[in-house]
Amino acid sequence: MDIKETQLCAWHQHHGATMAEFGGYRMPLWYKSGPIKEHRAVVTAAGLFDTSHMAQILVEGPNAEELVQRSLTKDLGTCIARQHPLEPGRATYGFLLNDSGHVIDDAIVMMEETERYLLVVNAGMGATVTKHLLHLGEDLDVTVSDLTDRLSKLDLQGPASGKILQKILQPTSKLKAPFPYFSFAGHYDHLQRGVKSTRGFSVMVSRTGYTGEFGFELFVRPQDFASLWQQILDAGEEFGLLPCGLGARDSLRTGAMLPLSHQDIGDWPCVNHPWSFALPWKGGKFTKSFVGDQALLAAQPTEPHTLAFLGENGRKVEAGAEVILSGEPIGTVLTCATDMAIDLVDGEVVSLASPNAPASFAPRGLSCGFIRVNHALSVGESLILKDKRREIPVRVVTDIRPHRTARMAWPL
Repeated sequence: MDIKETQLCAWHQHHGATMAEFGGYRMPLWYKSGPIKEHRAVVTAAGLFDTSHMAQILVEGPNAEELVQRSLTKDLGTCIARQHPLEPGRATYGFLLNDSGHVIDDAIVMMEETERYLLVVNAGMGATVTKHLLHLGEDLDVTVSDLTDRLSKLDLQGPASGKILQKILQPTSKLKAPFPYFSFAGHYDHLQRGVKSTRGFSVMVSRTGYTGEFGFELFVRPQDFASLWQQILDAGEEFGLLPCGLGARDSLRTGAMLPLSHQDIGDWPCVNHPWSFALPWKGGKFTKSFVGDQALLAAQPTEPHTLAFLGENGRKVEAGAEVILSGEPIGTVLTCATDMAIDLVDGEVVSLASPNAPASFAPRGLSCGFIRVNHALSVGESLILKDKRREIPVRVVTDIRPHRTARMAWPL
């Protein structure tokens, strides 16, 4: 398979990025600053990620809502604050499953208008998800279009992101309060209704991201992407902004309790995991029908459990390592990363962003991630993770990095 390059590939290489293939694209793993500084910058200041390898899919037509409801696990009728329906300018998150209840991909769904939805899916998944939606919508009056490589996307993440964004955008009422988490302003169609950069081109601004921290995903035309990237880097210099690679993106999302599609959720029934908020549960039942729903209900009583864990220090094991309880293997490691912004203080997990962090707090980092085991375990239960190189002690947890800022109010 030919490896694609984003518009910024030459920029990444010129600025010393360590590159690797991911999702069919040549992407930066980290820059000269290194993944530890990049990770911490997002928690304390801001980081900038090239995410133009992600794919977008447009669903439009009189039956667009019906198709999205049919295919997505999240209930569009109750997805805002768990009781209100999705509305134009708001987004939600859910899974796309096959008939067996296995994950095809996860997606952020953005409602642009009553009959128009934009789905943001993972790298290399545009064609696969488009084909899946076309099949599900054969009996509906709907059009499904794969926009892969027709939009470019970058992520500006971290508590200083709002100040940086205000420097590079023209003043507009579209971003006035309230502009809550999982809202957006703009329009996919040549971004003609988008907020404008001070350089004159349109930008679609979304209060979403994959780090657990306050920030934005920004969509532009491919020809404007390099200009926006440099504009943000220049504006963010005074705030400590760093360009960031996939290394920091992975450790940040893990510490934020966010799954990686095809690794933490994948080719098995999508139940018994920490992301039940993406399933329409209420009173032990689903609030709507969706593809794979009956398979999930049938599998839940016996399906293995996906759980989060936290280590005693920053030492890691490889994905696929054994999970051992009382000397017996009970499962495997899905993800293991080191969150370099956290450490233990008097037995409590503290972050660089925690208000109770000591003045001299210098975290060494803690290993964390997700395991898949053959039965439910109690919170706090001790386990051993073992690969060919080492064994590390961990405990089962319900959350990892405290005091995350993703839902921070903005504008302040």
